[in-house]
Amino acid sequence: MTTTARNSRFEALGAYLPPAVLPTPELVAQVTGVPDLDLQRITGVAERRVYDPRPEAGEDSYGLAVRAAADCLANSRYDAAELDVVISTSITRFKDGRFYFEPSFATMLAAELGARSAITFDVSNACAGMMTGVHLLDRMIRAGVVRNGLVVSGEQATKVAETAAAEITDSYDPQFASLSVGDSSVAVLLDESDDEADRIHYVELMTCSKYSHLCLGMPSDRTEGIALYTDNKQMHKEDRLRLWPRFHGDLLAKYGRTFADEKFDYIVQHQVGTRFIEFVNRTGEAEFEAPMPESLAVVEEFGNTATTSHFLALSRHLKAGTARRGAKFLLVPAASGVVAGALSATISTMGV
Repeated sequence: MTTTARNSRFEALGAYLPPAVLPTPELVAQVTGVPDLDLQRITGVAERRVYDPRPEAGEDSYGLAVRAAADCLANSRYDAAELDVVISTSITRFKDGRFYFEPSFATMLAAELGARSAITFDVSNACAGMMTGVHLLDRMIRAGVVRNGLVVSGEQATKVAETAAAEITDSYDPQFASLSVGDSSVAVLLDESDDEADRIHYVELMTCSKYSHLCLGMPSDRTEGIALYTDNKQMHKEDRLRLWPRFHGDLLAKYGRTFADEKFDYIVQHQVGTRFIEFVNRTGEAEFEAPMPESLAVVEEFGNTATTSHFLALSRHLKAGTARRGAKFLLVPAASGVVAGALSATISTMGV
């Protein structure tokens, strides 16, 4: 008996950005412990979106996720009631002034959206959360367990920036990276692909736990705020940045292909900062001995939006026409853990 191999695709993409904009000079003015801090030169971030703290605004992690999911469904041919799976991948899980672990965000989101028959679960994998959710849903569709599903994340990340602004005393402080974050939410809907011109070709991830201590989110050790402690010098050393091209190169070698053979049109790196993106792309060129595809970024305008960064970049560039449909995209995670990997997809009909 023969069986037909299944594949998945991106059917729809949604996003939500809080309307409030915080320019970098205004954030720097709050950092009283570091005079003359040139944050924009160091990170490349000119501004970021920030949540409205009023409860009625509904811009906590959960509220942001609800709006991105609703936007995604508005761009999709599916109704919420037709969803087989809802996966939430937020790092920040703020709702109604509390940080939630149970009940799961996915369960609450499915109920609010009307996805009454959906399987629901949360995934936590630092800034690779959305990629991990897509990885799991892709496998579920390929296995024939489900027909479709929604992966969603809302990140109220600037809470760590608030803590950092109040506490850091020099540019080498482990909370310095927190000043580059921004708030946003995204959601992607996957279903089965019957056309290679609209398909997730592969999504593979690797965790190198040896470096898990280099970036840790936790309650502040000085105040009541939530904090992010990152060893930037060690986190961005060249051998760490080689994890992606070496893992990706080994993956391709198993199939007898090279990076150049993939003929990617665009690459989306994790939106840590402009220098980081440039450095990772140069590292990739050196390791693959091949030029990098056109790099898509939104970090200057939105900062590092954690789990949402790759799909926020996709959404903005597809809507603006600065990324063309029918193109082949490479999304490269870079997350605490340390998590590396690659997602390859051709995107032709995805609703945005």
